[in-house]
Amino acid sequence: MSLDTATRERIESLLKDHRVVLFMKGDRQQPMCGFSAAATNMLNELLPSYHTVNVLEDPEIREGIKAFGEWPTIPQLYVEGELVGGADIIRQLYTSGELHTLFGAALPDRTPPEITITDAAAEAIRQGTGNVQGVALHLEIGPDHSAGFQLAPAGEHDIVAHANGLEVHFDPASAQRAKGIVIDWVSTVQGEGLSLKFPGAQEIKSITVQQLKTLLETNSVTLIDVRPAQSRAQAAPLPQARVLEDEGYESLAALPKDTAIAFICHHGISSRAMAERFAAHGFSNLHNVDGGMDAWAAEIDSSVPRY
Repeated sequence: MSLDTATRERIESLLKDHRVVLFMKGDRQQPMCGFSAAATNMLNELLPSYHTVNVLEDPEIREGIKAFGEWPTIPQLYVEGELVGGADIIRQLYTSGELHTLFGAALPDRTPPEITITDAAAEAIRQGTGNVQGVALHLEIGPDHSAGFQLAPAGEHDIVAHANGLEVHFDPASAQRAKGIVIDWVSTVQGEGLSLKFPGAQEIKSITVQQLKTLLETNSVTLIDVRPAQSRAQAAPLPQARVLEDEGYESLAALPKDTAIAFICHHGISSRAMAERFAAHGFSNLHNVDGGMDAWAAEIDSSVPRY
């Protein structure tokens, strides 16, 4: 596409006024896509401040920046007016240490973390990867201890940990956060999957919707609804619930560490994952609502829509 003069001048002005500019979806505090979140996680490790431009709020910049740098995707990182690249290149430079050098930061510690993989998890990983060639198991752990596994080609600068006959690949920040973790395979009524336990993290207690009802009636728990807006539109949050998406993770994570917190979602799966993130941050009195809003509608309040 062609770039009109006014939009070009706006972009040039942004790059002139700020040494480091990230054109992204969302902002540094609330990225609105996985690629933008990954980019900000890496930049946040290295820079106390940098400028972000939320392209979702500015369609002209969203399309214009693609033409400006002849780069088709978002996010895009510029340093001193020069295009560095998108999420994949940012990750490559971060993992190799070149991004640290660019910003004058100390090179990353590349010591592989000591991790534990239980026999059950090891067997599940082997079964899941046995027929896949040319890829490695990567684990990314964000600053809020959110974690994600993926199968992808091994990178030249990956930090590799070994446990129970398996390799797990990390970027530098994830490797630091992974020290002492236990990777397990868990089975619940909601399903099966890999689970992380961080050193010192407390166990997540499962509660029924009947138990939740009692706790709410006695004001004995803070309920956090972790569902996205689309799900909440189909069944509104309970009146007592605080909405994660509205308040933001950082705000709720500022609660006292001994606060009794219950997490609820549609069926009890994503709420458990969120509870584990709070546990990794030192919260000690956490509960996951088994069956989620669907169980509440079926067993407590039939006026709540099931979807």
